[in-house]
Amino acid sequence: MAATTMTPQTKIRDERRQQMIWLWVQRIMLYLVLTLVAFLMIFPFLYMFFTSLKTADDVFHSPPRLLPYSPETIERNGEQVPVYAVQIDGVTREMVVDDSVPAVTFGWFTTAEQINAQNPEASAGLIQVPLDETTELPDAVTIDGENFDQFQVTINGQTQTLVLAYRRGLRLFVDINDPTITTYAAPRNTPQVEFVDPQWENYNTVIALNNLGRALVNTALVTVLVTAGQVSTSLLGGYAFSRIRFRGRDTLFLVYLGTIMIPFVVLIIPLYQVMVILGWQDSLVSLIIPWLFTAYGTFLMRQFFVTIPKDLEEAALLDGASRFGILWRIFIPLSGPAIATQTIITFLYAWNSFLWPLIIINAGNLNDQVVTLALNHLRNVAASQPNLVLTGAAVAVIPPMIVFVLAQRYFIEGIASTGLKG
Repeated sequence: MAATTMTPQTKIRDERRQQMIWLWVQRIMLYLVLTLVAFLMIFPFLYMFFTSLKTADDVFHSPPRLLPYSPETIERNGEQVPVYAVQIDGVTREMVVDDSVPAVTFGWFTTAEQINAQNPEASAGLIQVPLDETTELPDAVTIDGENFDQFQVTINGQTQTLVLAYRRGLRLFVDINDPTITTYAAPRNTPQVEFVDPQWENYNTVIALNNLGRALVNTALVTVLVTAGQVSTSLLGGYAFSRIRFRGRDTLFLVYLGTIMIPFVVLIIPLYQVMVILGWQDSLVSLIIPWLFTAYGTFLMRQFFVTIPKDLEEAALLDGASRFGILWRIFIPLSGPAIATQTIITFLYAWNSFLWPLIIINAGNLNDQVVTLALNHLRNVAASQPNLVLTGAAVAVIPPMIVFVLAQRYFIEGIASTGLKG
């Protein structure tokens, strides 16, 4: 048989196919890695959110689990009782405790040769028998230095002398579907039947417990006013430093920009003294007025404005437009990404501000507290209920997350388009 020969076209086609396969393999691996990294990044937020929907007992469940669960209950004798999952002959049955029957003490017996003196519960050949069906013998047996009681136990009609390894009180369990099926077990060692049950009322509890509703309103008010003020002053300052020529403009801009490097801790004492002189301490106005101006926002707007062609501005000046009219009608409509970027940054900073509110607002002034102070107070009030603490954290985190998700496209555009052109 003649050997087949590969034509150049076939060879090229095979090479392209191999390249495409390798390209798809690389893309799949890349997406898998990115998916894993993304999951690791959002997992703390998922855990916080789902924990906020749990009961306090479910938070301490071992092993930990992500979703919120609650025990299933049924009505029995006029009250709600938990349902347990009990193994009988390899079949899992839903059963409840029969409270009309008192607890029965059972003993676990084995022979002296099979007893484990150091860990009796791990002894071999253990047999479970009610203690009231056995007869205790007067003489105990010593095995490896440990004393064990001896009993006469009747098993399958034959009476044997066995050693008591341990005893335990058990309750009578009854199948909820077939009352004739019963067994004895320890409720605390028997798993309960559970179902996913988010506790949405945790949010109402937290808002009512810690005056969090008022703190949210205060935070929203402060955040909106600070964001609007910083964006407005940054637009005016950025336009002045980028388009209006005056003596010492560049030097003044460098000095103003240099204030970014001053640590906030250096400003705390003088800023606090100014608030005391003005009588603004312990009030929301102290959280708004000092933060209406920002060198970073002015720098951001200035760097964006210098990229706008001067021809637009000159044409507007020839048409008789004022400086404010040029800013309002030309520069602001073209500066959407930069404005969105500063809005998001300022919003997150104002919403999450903690140190300055902690200093200027008294702890007892609940009417003027913001979310961060309310959460700090909640951490002490509900220290034994981590589900409520994380509920408060979720209330504080969700609004800025929503804002960022809705405006992330403009944020990325603003970062990418705002360069360092002088």
